[in-house]
Amino acid sequence: MSTAETKKQLRNTVRKEIATLSGDYIERSNAGILIGLLSLDEYKKAKNIMLYHSIDREPDTIAIANAALKDGKTVAFPYCYPGGKMEARIVDNLHDFTPALLGIPAPPDHAPVIAPHELDLIVVPALIFDKSGYRLGYGGGYYDRYLADIPAYTIGITRHKLLRDEVPKEQHDVAVNCLITEESIFAKQ
Repeated sequence: MSTAETKKQLRNTVRKEIATLSGDYIERSNAGILIGLLSLDEYKKAKNIMLYHSIDREPDTIAIANAALKDGKTVAFPYCYPGGKMEARIVDNLHDFTPALLGIPAPPDHAPVIAPHELDLIVVPALIFDKSGYRLGYGGGYYDRYLADIPAYTIGITRHKLLRDEVPKEQHDVAVNCLITEESIFAKQ
């Protein structure tokens, strides 16, 4: 089986696992991930951060955005274009999102763009991560392309019950610098 087929099969398996997680567990997991992320020195030092807008049962990034705005940070979210291009747009009102490409909430068209090299910290989305910080994304490749030449500190957030020992990876895949679950923080040395 090819790596692409293996990834597709794993995505289907993980989606089924996510559907079985209890609401109580999701709430506890969200709270633990938030505490872990806000405790990081890299978060405390960051001036400009980029998050993604969580949907469905993904770890709650809006709570992170609220905390970051209260902490005086510049907060950006991705704005995606067809063909795999993505940019970070600054948001100061978390109620201004509208459904965009693939139905994912995005900042408004008029939101200012922040250059990739100005970002200090990026929270990277994934269906799942492994303990080495490699991720199984959703298959669009947007983040792989965007992160290719950005020096920002990268963080993955995932629920501990979904953490894997290893995910299938390809040559272009790059691990995040730090992975946070509600139970653990795995940081590269």
